[in-house]
This record gives sequence, C-alpha cells and structure tokens, in this order.
Amino acid sequence: MATVLLALAVVFTGLYAGVMLIFLTGIMPALARLTDGQFVTAMRRVNEEVPRGLFLLVFLAEVAFPVAALAVPVDGRSDTQFWLLLAGLICVVVNHLVTVAGNIPLNNALASSETSPEANPDSAVRAAFESRWNRFHAVRTLFAVAGFALIVSASLS
Repeated sequence: MATVLLALAVVFTGLYAGVMLIFLTGIMPALARLTDGQFVTAMRRVNEEVPRGLFLLVFLAEVAFPVAALAVPVDGRSDTQFWLLLAGLICVVVNHLVTVAGNIPLNNALASSETSPEANPDSAVRAAFESRWNRFHAVRTLFAVAGFALIVSASLS
C-alpha cells in the first residue's frame, strides 16, 4: 500500500508540476503577445475553465497522496526517504499557499473587473494583473517542480 501511495504521489505531483511549468514557459509567454483586450478576455476564460473537474482532482491529489504516503507506516523506510518525502510535501503545500494567497485573489479581481469595463479599461486591468500574477506563478512553479523532484527522489531512495 505504501508503495502505491508513493507512486501516486509521484504521478500527481508530476502532473501538477507539468501544468505549472507549461503555463510558465508556454502559455503565459504566448498570452503576453496579445493585445490588452485579448489578454484580459483570454485570462478570464482560462480562470473560468481551469479550476474544475480534472484539474481540481490533480490540485487536491498533489497534497493528499504525499500526506497519505507519509501517514502509512512502512517497514524499512529510510530516514532519507522520510525526509525527502516530507520536504516534497512542504514544497507542495507552499505551492498551494501561494496559489490561494496570491494567484486566486488576482484571478477573482480580474473576474470582478469584467462587471464594469468602462471603469476598468483593459490596459489598467492587465497592468494590475499580469506582472503580479506571473511573479506568484513563477514562485509556485518553482515549489511545484521542487516538490515533484523531492518526491521522485524519495521514491528512489
């Protein structure tokens, strides 16, 4: 059971880290090339679609499986494996904290700016959103990738 939980921790932290990395390296640079109106509309649609179904499952499983892998007693688990898994879990939790405290409030502000476009021209909305969101996203991507690498290392110990 512990081996299965650790394997699932590897899979789900890897899936989540991959999503974060592709947003950092491909999607956001592509969206940066859009006009203000196109960018704001695209990010609003992304923020409506992403936090649903499969993504939400991966988002939650990324924390749940490392926790479960740590919680299940394992005969022969080395101290190294325990500490690598715990460090990976800490990275994953920090990723979630950055998401909840940084990116989600910006997403919500972007969504609420849609209700009064005359008071919030797209250029002002984008200026208030894009660079801050990208900074938070870079930090959470770093923690997601580090968490994945640590959990993979734990599985190989």
